[in-house]
Amino acid sequence: MFRTFFAITAAFWLALGPASADDKLTVLLDWFVNPDHAPLVIAKEGGYFKKHGLDVTIIAPADPSAPPRLVAAGQGDIAITYQPDFMLQLNEGLPLVRFGTLIETPLNALIVLKDGPIKTLADLKGKRVGYSVASIQTAYLDEVLKSVDLTSKDVTLVNVNFNLVSALLSGQIDAAIDGYRNFELIQLGLEGKPAIAFYPEEHGVPIYDELIFVAKADRRDDPILGRFLAAVEEATIFLTNHPDEAKAMFMAAHTDLNDELNRESFDATLPRFAKRPAAVDVGRYERFAQFLKDQGLIDKVLPVDSYTVAPK
Repeated sequence: MFRTFFAITAAFWLALGPASADDKLTVLLDWFVNPDHAPLVIAKEGGYFKKHGLDVTIIAPADPSAPPRLVAAGQGDIAITYQPDFMLQLNEGLPLVRFGTLIETPLNALIVLKDGPIKTLADLKGKRVGYSVASIQTAYLDEVLKSVDLTSKDVTLVNVNFNLVSALLSGQIDAAIDGYRNFELIQLGLEGKPAIAFYPEEHGVPIYDELIFVAKADRRDDPILGRFLAAVEEATIFLTNHPDEAKAMFMAAHTDLNDELNRESFDATLPRFAKRPAAVDVGRYERFAQFLKDQGLIDKVLPVDSYTVAPK
C-alpha cells in the first residue's frame, strides 16, 4: 500500500511540472553595457528579477539602432531606447509602446574644451560643431543657437562618426553637440583636457527622458512588464540607498568596466535614474513631440496614451 501511495503521489507532482519556473525575458540594450544600465545589472545580480519570477537575459546589440525594430518584429521582449528616437520610430509606424523609464533626464550636452575659444554660446559663431547623429542632434543645436540669436548657418557642422573626444582633442572641431555629460565630459577631464557643457534643456530644448523601456504594442497589457518594472524599481532604490555597494556589484559583474572613467560615470549617472519607472509625465511627452513637429522631424503629435502605458 505504501508503495502504491508513493507512486500516486510522485505521479501527481510530476504531472504538475517544475514548480514556479521563472518567465524568460530578453532585454536588448541601446549600446554596450555601461553605467546607464546599472539598475538592470543590479536587478539581475541582486536577485530582484528572480524575486519577481523573471529570468532576464540582457543583450548588447551589434547595431545600436536595431533593438526597437527587433522588438517591434517580435524578435525580443524589451528594448531600451531614447525617448526622442522612440518618437521618430512611432512616426515611421513601428508598433511600439513605452512602458517605463530608465533615465529620466537628458544626458546630451554641447561640450567644449575649457581652454578653447568658446566661453559662451555666442562664441560658436563661425566655429565647427561636431555631431554623430543627424536630425535630432542638429535640431537641438538649432534650438540652442536660437537662444543667442544664431542659426545653424552660423556654424560649420562636421560629422565625426562618434569620435567626439578625439575630434575635440585634435582640434578637428570646436564643439560637440552629442557628447554625454556622464561620459565624454568626464573622459575629457581624465585626458587632462577639462571641458564645460551647455545643457540643451537650459537653452530651449524641452526636457525629455533619456532612456526608456519599450515593448511591442500588442503587449501593452502584459502583466509581465509590470513585474519587470517592479524589479527595476527595487534595484534603483537599492542603488540610491547603497551606492558604494551597488557600484561594487556592478563592477564585479562587468570587470572590464572597472576603471576610473566608468567609476566616475557611475557616480554621475546615479541621480538620473528614474525612481518611479512606471510613471508617465504626459506633459513632457506632449511638449517634446510638439518640438519635434516644429522641427519637421515628425508629421503629427500623437495622443500620449496611444503609445505609453503605466503597468501595474
